[in-house]
Amino acid sequence: MINILFCGNSKVFDGILTCSLSILKRTETKEPFKFFVYTMDLQDLNENYKPISSAQISFLENVIKEYNAENSIEKIDVTDLYNKEFRGCPNEQCYCSPYTLLRLFADLVPGMPSKFLYLDADILANRDITLLYNIDVSNVEYAAANDHYGKYLINPHYINAGVLLFNMELCRKTEIFKKSRELIKTKKLIFADQSALIRSTTKKKLIAQKFNDQKFLHKWTVLRHFSQRLFYFPFPHIANIKQWDVTNVHKVFKYFQFDDILLEYIYLREKFKREFHE
Repeated sequence: MINILFCGNSKVFDGILTCSLSILKRTETKEPFKFFVYTMDLQDLNENYKPISSAQISFLENVIKEYNAENSIEKIDVTDLYNKEFRGCPNEQCYCSPYTLLRLFADLVPGMPSKFLYLDADILANRDITLLYNIDVSNVEYAAANDHYGKYLINPHYINAGVLLFNMELCRKTEIFKKSRELIKTKKLIFADQSALIRSTTKKKLIAQKFNDQKFLHKWTVLRHFSQRLFYFPFPHIANIKQWDVTNVHKVFKYFQFDDILLEYIYLREKFKREFHE
């Protein structure tokens, strides 16, 4: 079983759909996938903080089972955990959203496997995901790649937390998640969950940039992470183009390698709208 974790609200549906499609289309293994989705309802904090709906999960389940009938997806509502641990904490209004904090509950969610891959939703697989998933993490808490900008601006070994291959057995022993939660609750951190994880790490494995390319797409890139990026032309600016923005994926990035994925995404997105009126 290949275990994948996503976190987010209803608005990450497009990301989870495109990312899952890319993984399933680019991976040849007959081993089934188990997708976990942590979500929560924080509409009292922000009207846009709606949990991923049952309709969205049901639709995703039908999609992934088209590739392998043994594939599965599980929605896990962690609203109560969030309210108990993080409600009103210094990082609640962090740089992204409170949903980035949800992966820090992995040790508190029953039934999490001993090994799983956490992915931000703004990622597409360019090559077989087993190239990453099969990396040995038996002696480390997790494996991660450099942060493209952080390795220059902060530290040569500064990692990006959008792709994390976790060894849960060691994570439980070192209490990395518990230590991270304590930091989130007590200190205002620049990059919230990412900063907390880095500060709480006992032992990690630094893996090649191709497993989390945040700026470039090469033929050897395994995962292309569509995070915020600095552009120099026509003037220096930061843009946040996601993979489901198909027009700009073509126009700005000039990427056509993902067209089979994005074409199916467009069809499925319209199908979802017709069936569920969302």
